[in-house]
Amino acid sequence: MQFLSKEIWFPPVEEATPEGILAVGGDLSPERLLLAYKSGIFPWYSEGDPIIWYSPDPRMVLFPHNLKVSKTMRKLIKKNEFEITYNQNFEHVITNCQHIPRKDQPGTWITDDMKSAYIKLHDIGVAKSVEVWQENELVGGLYGIDLGEVFCGESMFSKVSNTSKLAFVFLVQKLQKAGCKLLDCQVYNEHLASLGAEEISRQEFLKYI
Repeated sequence: MQFLSKEIWFPPVEEATPEGILAVGGDLSPERLLLAYKSGIFPWYSEGDPIIWYSPDPRMVLFPHNLKVSKTMRKLIKKNEFEITYNQNFEHVITNCQHIPRKDQPGTWITDDMKSAYIKLHDIGVAKSVEVWQENELVGGLYGIDLGEVFCGESMFSKVSNTSKLAFVFLVQKLQKAGCKLLDCQVYNEHLASLGAEEISRQEFLKYI
């Protein structure tokens, strides 16, 4: 595990610990974040801690053609109760992801510095969001990093049941039409596994970046 300085670089991902920790420190500048994502690395830490950079092995991903849409979700989509938009209110989405209560998670990894950094990435056209609206109220959504052939999912939220899944399905279908090869989900999650995500080796994942 390496300690980073102001110089923008990362050690080879093969040097990551078994837990996936590759490096500590550095900053959240757009240049460093872009280098990280293009190298299969992402930041994940808590308020008051130094920045921790991860490159886990295996990696949780979703190949768009493997998306599983349940009967419940199909019915919800047909009801047309929600309006879904793409990249129309990024700051509102990341703010909700930051503050939404989560089961078995007392705090948030989306620190104020992290939020500011991703808003900067949005401003330069790299960070994108999906918004789910009900009667002009934002009730669900997600955001991530768009690298073209790979979309790196970061966080999602729901204020109304299944709206984060609705945002996810919308995103995956949009990515598939755009020719995106893979959606990066980072680490194993039962919720994402139910939608068709799977684990692949880090070496295999890096072929898509």
